[in-house]
Amino acid sequence: MTFIVKESRGSAVDMIMQCNYNVITLLESKIMKAKLIQIGNSKGIRLPKNILDQCHLEDEVELEIEDNHLVITPVGKTRAGWANAFADMAQKGDDALLDQDSLPHTKWDETEWQW
Repeated sequence: MTFIVKESRGSAVDMIMQCNYNVITLLESKIMKAKLIQIGNSKGIRLPKNILDQCHLEDEVELEIEDNHLVITPVGKTRAGWANAFADMAQKGDDALLDQDSLPHTKWDETEWQW
């Protein structure tokens, strides 16, 4: 099985540094060998800091199997980019409530609700 670390911003893992903890790096071919370590009933792999930084891997990742390859992808932040998208919509006048006319007005809407 092959391990692939995908970068969410489009660039590949270009730089691999030598580390002194069960990681063997081959700089010319960009292939890295690492030993699996026992973690309870599971196994884990240590990723060097430069790979974590370059691939923007933080506390949580997504794991996917593609053609017998393990693909590791950083988890995007929930609602990332929403503020900019809403600001763009407001600037274009595209932020109106679409079903406003179809909703019945209640007494609460008229007396209690405050903008």
